[in-house]
Amino acid sequence: MMGLLKLAALGTLGYVGYKYYEKNKDGGAAYAEGQGSNSNFSNVRDSGPNAMRDKPARSWNEADEDSDQSFPASDPPANY
Repeated sequence: MMGLLKLAALGTLGYVGYKYYEKNKDGGAAYAEGQGSNSNFSNVRDSGPNAMRDKPARSWNEADEDSDQSFPASDPPANY
């Protein structure tokens, strides 16, 4: 009887921990406010520095913008 109560308590603790984790997980991507809706099944943010959670340390040049727009393509941009 005592073993069954311990097992039930352990199961409840695991369930509560899992729900807490699911509620507080980030998703892993650096989305800006308003980016990264649940309908985006591939978890790819929009391109450009305005779609980033953390602003870039320096201003972007044309190669930075082209490279960001081509992601996750396998080929680099033509003017890179």
